[in-house]
Formats: sequence, C-alpha cells, structure tokens
Amino acid sequence: MLVIKPSQKKMFKTQAEFRSLRSAGYLSTMARHFAQKIQVSERDGAVHLQFICGLAVLRVTTDSLHLRIESPSKEEMLQTCQVVESHLLRFAFREEPEPLVWSDL
Repeated sequence: MLVIKPSQKKMFKTQAEFRSLRSAGYLSTMARHFAQKIQVSERDGAVHLQFICGLAVLRVTTDSLHLRIESPSKEEMLQTCQVVESHLLRFAFREEPEPLVWSDL
C-alpha cells in the first residue's frame, strides 16, 4: 500500500482497458509473474500489484481487463504504466495487441 506523506496529498491516476476474451487468464499470468518480484494481493475482486513506483489494480470484466494505476508523481505513474503495459502486451502476443490508451483520472 502506498504511504502518502502530508506534503504529498495528490496521487496521479490513470486507467486503461484491454479488450480480450482471455482477460482472466492474463490477470492470472500477471499476478503469478509479479508475485515472484513484488507484493501482490487480491481483494475486492481485483489484483493489486504494489511496485516501488506505484500501485496497479487489475480487474477482469466480461470481455476485458481494466487497469488502474496510482502513483505519487507523474513520472512514477508513467513508469508503472510502462511496466504493466509491456508485460501485458508480451503475455498477449498471440492477439497482436495494440498499445494501450491510458486516460488520466
């Protein structure tokens, strides 16, 4: 879990959607992969990946994988997005995925 210092109230947030009927499998693969390197937890129907640079929350919907990133700085948010996206696109290579479109929250 991110610790917010009193002087650091604003969190930078962004989200993306990866459409795939295999989204549950990709969620599972990402959780297993990152669990060997960082803290991974599951709560409220979502997988939380706690990186040094930010938190990624992944949730499966009927036909997609929803990704939300929260970080204390814009740079760390972009770094977290890059790590999560590069791994997801690598795991989903058979689908020839396009880069994700991130929307700031």
